[in-house]
Amino acid sequence: MTRYLTRDEQAAYLTEKGLRVCKTTLQKIATTGNGPQYVIFGNRALSTPDWLDIWAESKLKPRGSTSEAA
Repeated sequence: MTRYLTRDEQAAYLTEKGLRVCKTTLQKIATTGNGPQYVIFGNRALSTPDWLDIWAESKLKPRGSTSEAA
């Protein structure tokens, strides 16, 4: 069975990878659709490690200059 992480676990997972994200940030960006994929189980939003990795990689864009658009 796929491992699903709670928002606390999601924040810890990303932080362990060197990408510090707070649980509240994940909650906020879910309201705008800019966060990782998730499913609802009961009253919890759950994501898989794969979904978190895909989302994080989409945010990491190499830049050659500080003047490049974000």
